[in-house]
Amino acid sequence: MKKPLVSPLDRNATKQAQTMAEFYEETLGFTPNSLFTMMHRPRIANAFVEMNQAVMENKGRITSAMKREIAYLSSMTTGCRYCEAHAIRAAERYGSSQGRMLNLWDYKKHQAFSEADRAMFDLAIAASQVPNGVNDEIAEAARQHFDQGEIVEILGVVALFGYLNRWNDSMGTALEKDAADSADNILGSNGWVIGKHSY
Repeated sequence: MKKPLVSPLDRNATKQAQTMAEFYEETLGFTPNSLFTMMHRPRIANAFVEMNQAVMENKGRITSAMKREIAYLSSMTTGCRYCEAHAIRAAERYGSSQGRMLNLWDYKKHQAFSEADRAMFDLAIAASQVPNGVNDEIAEAARQHFDQGEIVEILGVVALFGYLNRWNDSMGTALEKDAADSADNILGSNGWVIGKHSY
């Protein structure tokens, strides 16, 4: 794309935009351009922030880092480079190890991952596919390792990033420098490129 479909609203345009910007400073170290495109319709932005906070709240054994790893694999499955970069930056900020981040796509064999991780990531990838790939085998493996609330948290991340993947790939959202740097450093050796999100 020659330019994003919709230009982000200026972070100082409204008091609400300023407040939302402050929330994301903690999560990513910057406020995503995607949020500022949503801010053209503040109810959409508000609903997204509420959903984001609900999904990323930890009630079981699915940690903040694990949720960002799920987000990365889900985004990689759908092909959204913008969300891949954001997810890996957030995984890094929330304590995912270098060994895990560098080997996420090798989770089935790499020693950094447990059988529970494998069941979690199999579910996330299958749920991210179109058509949906969740079958009895994947569901049963997830049930063996996680309770129902934890499975809801896993699929909450997939669903949240399904929305973000569609939003940002369709918008051609410009990727912020800090997220691009994290993706280059961690994912570059595995073939990550910024794609349509650079202007």
